[in-house]
Amino acid sequence: MDLNVLWFCLVGVLFCGFFFLEGFDYGAGILLPFVGKNDAERRVVFNAIGPFWDGNEVWMLTAGGAIFAAFPHWYSTLFSGFYLALFLMLLALMVRGVAFEFRSKDDNPTWRALWDWCLWFGSLVPALLWGVAVANLLRGVPIDANMQFVGNFFSLLSPFTVVTGVAFVLLFSYHGALFLSLRTQGEIKERVQKLAPRLGLATIVAVVAMAALMLLETDILGKFISMVALVLAAVALILSYVLAGAGKFGKSFIATALTIVFAVATVFTGLFPRVMVSSLDPAWSLTIYNASSSVTTLTIMTIVAIIMVPIVLAYQVWAYWVFRKPVDMKDLEY
Repeated sequence: MDLNVLWFCLVGVLFCGFFFLEGFDYGAGILLPFVGKNDAERRVVFNAIGPFWDGNEVWMLTAGGAIFAAFPHWYSTLFSGFYLALFLMLLALMVRGVAFEFRSKDDNPTWRALWDWCLWFGSLVPALLWGVAVANLLRGVPIDANMQFVGNFFSLLSPFTVVTGVAFVLLFSYHGALFLSLRTQGEIKERVQKLAPRLGLATIVAVVAMAALMLLETDILGKFISMVALVLAAVALILSYVLAGAGKFGKSFIATALTIVFAVATVFTGLFPRVMVSSLDPAWSLTIYNASSSVTTLTIMTIVAIIMVPIVLAYQVWAYWVFRKPVDMKDLEY
């Protein structure tokens, strides 16, 4: 395995971690208006994800940094082509972060309702746009011979990309409901446990539609390994739905986590060795070789990753262990 392949795999691992962790984080925010019936219950939702949300976003920042350093041409084409979509995502994430800090600074119900909706908006928009972005990576975007994106915002929209965006929202909402079923108590816990199987069924329907369009509009399922990963993702999702229906929410949460991991594996194995597909000419696609940094840069990055990744993982495991118990209504900080 050369360094280009190694860093492509590492970027895939970073996105696995990001979508798994930030997925339930986004999902809990999307469900806030539907499962929190009063101020105390909405505070419980904030506190359920409060200790984790910023740590989860580190995975996204690290993945973006890894792409920038290891594959600069991929980074520049991606961020210039998806500029407006990524700007909207950044705006939503900023509003979301401020909501955690400002919501409980004032008892005024209007003030708190404003930040509740900011959390909802800041969770829904990134989830939707991540789905749209991933679908565009799979079906291809207009890239010319100079690695320049020559389309516009509307060229990123199609039935496949929109359906994938909706599928992401539903999958993350389902993942978030299962997480809240483990982190809450009382009536709100009963409410999310009733909601979870319904979200699971809606997610299955959306994912089936997405997979059908993926088969028609992309070539990633032409590889045996990507087809195997997709089948494993489907099995894990159905298993999660069955477990949620049987009241085994902890095991169901693990199954949705596996669904996300196998789904990311489907994307990366299907793309390899490409990182962005050109819809104008396959020969103009960006690959792990024509979009990469020098060998020296990749070598230095590998040394830094070997030192820092275990430290970051140890810290995150420790944080989840410390806050492993359900939220106590007597100890709300957000």
